Amino acid sequence: MNHALKWKLIAGFLLVFVAGGLTGAFVAATTARNYFFAASHHAVAAQRMRERLKAELNLTPEQVEKISPVIDKTAARLEQIRKETAHRVRETFGELHSQIAADLTPEQKVKFEQMRERHHRMMRRFHRRHPEPVESPSP
Repeated sequence: MNHALKWKLIAGFLLVFVAGGLTGAFVAATTARNYFFAASHHAVAAQRMRERLKAELNLTPEQVEKISPVIDKTAARLEQIRKETAHRVRETFGELHSQIAADLTPEQKVKFEQMRERHHRMMRRFHRRHPEPVESPSP
């Protein structure tokens, strides 16, 4: 096997490997987004619940009308619980980071802060693609 053919084969295998990895990452990200985040907004979750109950229980329009406020109220409560939980998770990680930073050398603190900033950038990109509905703060 000559040298040029050997490099072409290596390049071909690498190209196939990278293409497969990118395809897998795209499919995984799309599936995860649809699976984990599609129902995060209470209106979407309520509509899905309403449609499922209507289809599986053969509900009449009157029954759907009667249960809709209950579904909407419950979905709104679940959304509030999700937001409160997310807030508590952020607070807990903040405490964790403070406690970890207390035991790090100055060089490690710099690296740790760089890690945190990378994570924050990733989360900002995520939230730009999946924005939360804007709501006025509750009293």
